[in-house]
Amino acid sequence: MATHFVSVCPAVTVDPPSAQPEPERGDAMTPTLTALLCLGTRPKPNVWAEPGSVMPWGTSVTIWCQGGLEVQEYRLHKEGELETWDRQKPLESKDKVKFPITHMADIYAGRYRCDYLSPTGWSEPSDPLELVVVTDASPLRVPAPGSALRKGVGSQVYPSHSPAWGQCGRSEPHFTPPPPPLLESQSKPSLSALPSPVVTSGGNVTLQCASRMGFHRFILMKEGERQPSWTLGSQPAPHGGTQALFPVGPVTPSLSWTFRCYGYYSNTPQVWSVPSDPLQLLVSGVSGKPSLLTQQDTVVTSGQRLTLQCRSDVSYDKFALSKEGAPDLPRRLRRQTQPGLSGATFYLGLVRPSHGGRYKCYGGHNLSSEWSAPSDPVDILLAGQLSYTPSLSVQPGPMVAPGENVTLLCQSWSSVHTFLLSKEGAADPPLRLRSQYRAGQHQAEFRMSPVTSAHGGSYRCYGSASTSPYLLSQPSDPLELLVSSEGP
Repeated sequence: MATHFVSVCPAVTVDPPSAQPEPERGDAMTPTLTALLCLGTRPKPNVWAEPGSVMPWGTSVTIWCQGGLEVQEYRLHKEGELETWDRQKPLESKDKVKFPITHMADIYAGRYRCDYLSPTGWSEPSDPLELVVVTDASPLRVPAPGSALRKGVGSQVYPSHSPAWGQCGRSEPHFTPPPPPLLESQSKPSLSALPSPVVTSGGNVTLQCASRMGFHRFILMKEGERQPSWTLGSQPAPHGGTQALFPVGPVTPSLSWTFRCYGYYSNTPQVWSVPSDPLQLLVSGVSGKPSLLTQQDTVVTSGQRLTLQCRSDVSYDKFALSKEGAPDLPRRLRRQTQPGLSGATFYLGLVRPSHGGRYKCYGGHNLSSEWSAPSDPVDILLAGQLSYTPSLSVQPGPMVAPGENVTLLCQSWSSVHTFLLSKEGAADPPLRLRSQYRAGQHQAEFRMSPVTSAHGGSYRCYGSASTSPYLLSQPSDPLELLVSSEGP
């Protein structure tokens, strides 16, 4: 919005020297005092950038400077430059001017101020404008501090403040910005939520921005906000590169919680990397939890197709599926309506090791950003990922009568952290027991007491490691437990 002001400086009439009376004592300061009073009538101008102050490399941006109706000239200053960056006289609009940049590049990134000339003199400078370029942030693209020249394609050399400015009193050179030397994927940081992007309403979460580019600082931006939400110095990342950990919260469903992060080097704070992929937090509440079902056993093997279904008797408009510990976004689907039910089917494709884990689903309404309480978890276990094969035996024998005590013994010569016992066709997840080392073998005893007809069926056991509890060994040979119809 335009800011208009009216000069209130008193008019000063200066008589010819011959007509001026000899000033009395104290009158000699009057012109100086008048000039100082006039300084207060020239408010500092406003400066901003359109469409924004954080711009991708190669795009166009316009810096605007707005003073008042009596302005005769505007100047734009770039921090670190000894000379005025550019000058403009107001033409189209009497109270503001624009300084366009047709091809944004790292040489235009920096801190800008503007001032203006009015009939009473020059104004004070505006507040600073931080103009940021989003690029691959490779050290190959970072000019040396204080450099006034920048190399282009081949041997082309162009000054740091003359090309790519349009319609500002300079001739526009024929100029094509050099392409970034790195692939975007190489410099793009990753953004993940720890421990999960699913956060209970009112809870807190840590967002991890990481990169192997060795950035000195990281910036976290929240969608809908034009200024950086947080800026943190980097620290070494566990697996190489650098990272920053941003605490976020408490989260509430009344706000949007979508973030991106950037990295930069300390000697070029206005040259940012390309943004990370967006990360949206899912805020879960207390409304009726849906049910998560699997169309196959929870123990699966590579090559099977994995499908999970989220169902609810609440009429939800959308559903989300999340995997515990996964830093990526939950999968989301529109509902599929059935009489008395709402739900969604998640097709996860052919089973691979990354599918192993604990899953939950949520329901939501279109007019709310809050999601339901989570479903009960479903564990997807991948058999055949560890090379050994345990053995399964039964005491006192495979045929028992109701009321007897039965022990299924799972053993392995290989090191096992946990044994799992699964029953073919059972809706319940496999039983788990910590391994014990006896007589040179790792083993676990699964006791059933007293036995009922429901215990009859085909059993297999598996082993797992502590570091990857959802990746299992080869299955044991099946063991058929027969429960007679009559007691002893």
